[in-house]
Amino acid sequence: MSSEDTLARLTAVIESRKPAAGGDPEKSYVARLLHKGPDAFLKKIGEEATEVVMAAKDADHGAPREKIVAEMADLWFHGMVALAHYGLSAAEVVAELARREGLSGIEEKALRKVREREQADQPSKGAGA
Repeated sequence: MSSEDTLARLTAVIESRKPAAGGDPEKSYVARLLHKGPDAFLKKIGEEATEVVMAAKDADHGAPREKIVAEMADLWFHGMVALAHYGLSAAEVVAELARREGLSGIEEKALRKVREREQADQPSKGAGA
């Protein structure tokens, strides 16, 4: 079983829990987060990111490294809830990571800045276009 299969199955479960798909906030944690809106799941992402940092710092001082994995799983999960809210998926994140594979971080950041500059320089389409 590949990690992409796991992400695809989890994406499908999250999609099925969307209130628009019949997800019940009384019965589903995901439906509850999505029903409450971005503030709820974005707050959770912040909390989980902090917990990843704390677990890593603790591991530097002898705590079990497995705690980092558990906290990272929580962070990824809540990130996937956010992706679903915005009509995106884990597969798109995996595709972006694949696109970046083989690029140095410095090169990738420079290319991103060039693309952003090019987009900013393009005239925006007005209502009459």
